[in-house]
Amino acid sequence: MANTKNFETDIAIVGSGGAGMAAGIEARDSGARTIVFEKSDELGGAAIISGGGCCIVGSPIQKEMGIEDTPDLAFNDWVKWGGPGTDVVWARYYIEHSLHDLYHWAEVQGVKWIDMKPQEGNSVMRWTRPERNGLGLMTNLIDSFREKGGEIINNIEITKIKIKNGRAVGLGGVNTSTGEEINVRSKTVVITTGGFNSNIDMVIEARPEFNEFKVMEGSGRGSTGSGHKMVTEVGGYLTHMENVWFYVYATPDYLYPGHKRGLVCRHIPGYIWVNQQGKRFHNESLSGGNSASPAMLSQTPPHAWAIVDKEMKAFLEIADPYYRNGDQIIREKVEELLENSPYIKKANTLEVLAKEINVDPKTFLNEIERYNAACAEGLENEPDFGKPLKQSKPFDTPPYYGIQFFPLARKNFGGIKTDIRCRVLNKHFEPIEALYAAGEACGMAGGHINGRAGLEGTMLGPSIFSGRVAGGWASNEIGLGSGFIGKPNRT
Repeated sequence: MANTKNFETDIAIVGSGGAGMAAGIEARDSGARTIVFEKSDELGGAAIISGGGCCIVGSPIQKEMGIEDTPDLAFNDWVKWGGPGTDVVWARYYIEHSLHDLYHWAEVQGVKWIDMKPQEGNSVMRWTRPERNGLGLMTNLIDSFREKGGEIINNIEITKIKIKNGRAVGLGGVNTSTGEEINVRSKTVVITTGGFNSNIDMVIEARPEFNEFKVMEGSGRGSTGSGHKMVTEVGGYLTHMENVWFYVYATPDYLYPGHKRGLVCRHIPGYIWVNQQGKRFHNESLSGGNSASPAMLSQTPPHAWAIVDKEMKAFLEIADPYYRNGDQIIREKVEELLENSPYIKKANTLEVLAKEINVDPKTFLNEIERYNAACAEGLENEPDFGKPLKQSKPFDTPPYYGIQFFPLARKNFGGIKTDIRCRVLNKHFEPIEALYAAGEACGMAGGHINGRAGLEGTMLGPSIFSGRVAGGWASNEIGLGSGFIGKPNRT
């Protein structure tokens, strides 16, 4: 019989990503004893490997750039993009608190915000990046939590929420290194286990049409839906689970068993995509989940080849820790991928590349010729799909590459339903006592804050913010602190 390790704390948090660390910091600031349990040997969840950008409204960086932004403008953009499934209460709550209770709060934890970039669907720039991307953001949050006396225990897979008389009273699990059973007694529980996009079975259950073709895992490696399972076992309600956010600028990780995981490929100026018939089908400058994904998924079969020449590949970035250190790209690792992946073809002529990627040579070369001609003429936009050509050049520098892109399940916009205090709700939409949830396990916040589509920065930002809300109210439930109040910006 395995030994049992016992823990006792005020607040037990499951998962060390953005929501978990924010919940832990808030709980410690309220004076609660707090332990975070992380099933991996590495901390930070999906957030630490992300670009780190958060949707911030009314920031000092916006003001420095002369950008006038308001909560009303951001809310209108958000709802227009997300559609009728948007949780407008949570969206408004996050937007109005993003300045003081995310941007400035993160600065207090040591985070430095450095720049912005435009994202589809936003009237103005508000996607705001921290120094060293998600790695810099999460390193500061983890350090802040520990400095405040918080405890993080690695290699603990929590498998059960313990309920007594309708109230969450602790957790059960196992130490994945030793096999030792884990028993946690706590006064409140906060579930911040992330999404389920690294569990293809759950993705296909939510979106059964993807059973017919290749779709890749694309979230943090621990994002397997374990929190969803535990919460439903104790009566929690799941909502909008079909709202999975796909990226389509990703190629399989050939180093991963079964090639089930994908590698997001960013920042290739001027590349084009062709389908398996050799034809372009989209304005490649629109690469978001609400524009590029529907375009690629309508192809037969639903994948594409990204065509790149020698000069373009110098800018290629792979969003995976193996290929980068924070915001620094390890170029030799990128070259290793280009040379060794069976999903990437290389040729010294475009004619040979057409054969390598098995498309019709005549159709393919005609597409390249039309694109090159538009570049040579100095057109502002190419005529077929209106792609801006400012950062484009003709395909004229061998070797040429074809990078096979497949849909990648990246974010979950549905999940555990909570109220505005992050209390987990049952099927009657009543709170389960002492049980809280935040972050991507809750579709970033509340269950469906984004609706069917996100503006970008509306994933990580609400995850961290909802973690703060959960930590504040979990503490308040046991008599510590006044709950999460914050400071809204309503100008």
